Amino acid sequence: MSARNVAEFVFNHRLAQRIEQKLKAEGFAETMLLLTEGKARRSLVKRVAAANDLQANLFLSIHHDSVPNKFLEEWEFEGRKSRFSDRFSGYSVFVSRRNPDFKTSLSFAELLGKEMKAQGLQYAEQYSQAIMGRHRRPLLNKETGVYSYDELVVLRTTRMPAVLLEAGSIINRDEELKMDSPERRDIISSGVTAAVREFCDPRWAILGAL
Repeated sequence: MSARNVAEFVFNHRLAQRIEQKLKAEGFAETMLLLTEGKARRSLVKRVAAANDLQANLFLSIHHDSVPNKFLEEWEFEGRKSRFSDRFSGYSVFVSRRNPDFKTSLSFAELLGKEMKAQGLQYAEQYSQAIMGRHRRPLLNKETGVYSYDELVVLRTTRMPAVLLEAGSIINRDEELKMDSPERRDIISSGVTAAVREFCDPRWAILGAL
């Protein structure tokens, strides 16, 4: 839940739809938005199975970030109790070193991080800090905010290059408002589209459209 009691799914779905629209407009006609029902882990397994069955060339998982419970504070919004943390903000990009094509996953992750940065966005630096405890992750690229998260199901068990994007923090009250805006969705989706285009361009001459 966001700081204003909106489910993360709402943010994820709106952004993923915008990314899908932009990719298709750029000629990536086979782009598919995967939505799966069920509890979290079961839903993730279904999503991976669908991507594997489709023999996709690239898998991108869209999320919006929170913080460990120890950083949360309480407040009231529109008469309802909620929790927030304004301490951290920014996007982050994750890959798994256990993905069967880790090298290519990392290549796309770095392109994505570079494009997010080019859009004027800052990455979330806290994942590399000791204060994160068990949520701390190895930072693979300090310029673009690419981290490794080896055990994530959607990154580890996909049979194609896979990247997870935490688009921004919706538990941060200021950033939540930005993430809720069409303008920020356009900025992020433009960054994703540019990264996909750059990732695929070297392959066009050999493979054709992906």
